[in-house]
Amino acid sequence: MNCFSAALSSAGANVMPELIDLSQELYSDMPVFSGMPPVRVTVHATHEQWEGLPPSVGATPAVNRLELSEHSGTHVDALSHMGRPWHGQTIDTMPLTQFYTAGICLDLSHRGPNELIEVNDLQAALATAGLNIEPGDTVLLYTDHYRRTFGSSTWAEPPGLSEEAARWLGQQRIAAFGVEGMSPGVRHLSNRAVHRVCGELGFTHYEGLINLHQLIGRGRFRFIALPLRIRGGSGSPVRAVAVIE
Repeated sequence: MNCFSAALSSAGANVMPELIDLSQELYSDMPVFSGMPPVRVTVHATHEQWEGLPPSVGATPAVNRLELSEHSGTHVDALSHMGRPWHGQTIDTMPLTQFYTAGICLDLSHRGPNELIEVNDLQAALATAGLNIEPGDTVLLYTDHYRRTFGSSTWAEPPGLSEEAARWLGQQRIAAFGVEGMSPGVRHLSNRAVHRVCGELGFTHYEGLINLHQLIGRGRFRFIALPLRIRGGSGSPVRAVAVIE
């Protein structure tokens, strides 16, 4: 039994855990990564239509239509998204255990837009937090980019991992890491290389996380972010939560 499981076993059976929502809302025309299709949420049918009421009666939606890419809002990338060599490892083939893990959150809030997060940044954040990375962990990277820039011109310019930092994380045998921005690396600098490192080493990443500031100083937690079972999917929106006992 690992330390996380032991902590859960020692907790009182009647103690309700704290759930911290790490997921963005999905709504029409929300920010998306460059080149991705826009998000559209429209009314497909109303209760009034179903009940044969006249149009003058206030419409109440019964069914909404969602139009979005797999990489909208808070989402996870399938290994097939990382590059051609991994095309068969689509989101529906990846084990659910990769999305239900122990987690830690590291404070990298000293990094600003388009700045690289290096190996020494990760190691210093671990030392400051008094944490270790264990095999199978999900490592969340708090940069405060969401609260600082969402909806602004710099939202599309998040800090991100260097290729070396991504490889170092993969060498710790993590399940995944997660970032607040729309890319795990810095665009036009390290982003494509970070994706390829994930494919090579068999771990993935989450993008578009929020509320990571609530995890700083909280130690280890349970991280859950299950994807939709999209046949052949290159990724999926997720409802990411941290569970703290």
